Amino acid sequence: MTIKVGDKIPSATLKTMGEKGPVDISTDELFAGKKVLLFAVPGAFTPGCTLTHLPGYVVNADKIKAKGVDTIACMAVNDAFVMDAWGKSQNAEELLMLGDGNGDFTAALGLELDGSGFGLGKRSQRFAMLVDDGKVTHLNVEPGPGVDVSSAESMMALL
Repeated sequence: MTIKVGDKIPSATLKTMGEKGPVDISTDELFAGKKVLLFAVPGAFTPGCTLTHLPGYVVNADKIKAKGVDTIACMAVNDAFVMDAWGKSQNAEELLMLGDGNGDFTAALGLELDGSGFGLGKRSQRFAMLVDDGKVTHLNVEPGPGVDVSSAESMMALL
């Protein structure tokens, strides 16, 4: 079942890059007591994600945070090493780059994408959500290819 507005974020463990390598970050730690804008992409370094989706959040990070967002997090079904390298290559220092390497959190959200026809395996659908203290207040899932409802601009309009 797909997560919806009003639902609590499921408990899961994601990975981010620390000074000495990948470190766990629980969804409870990530979302508790904070306003978080989480957006997910099908894959780091893929064209739409690199040319359109991530850059909008990088350019608008200060504006988004000025509207009361504590954390802007970018997630993909990739490992923490790839997410860290992608973030660095895109100057995404203001964003928390999260790896959902096995897709467990993505599956718990009910937002999986079967990209095996393209040789990508199980991935995340392209989406963005606003979460306030662990509760989903807005969820925008792209209905097809492209970046529209999950763009930084679309999410900023909701703040």
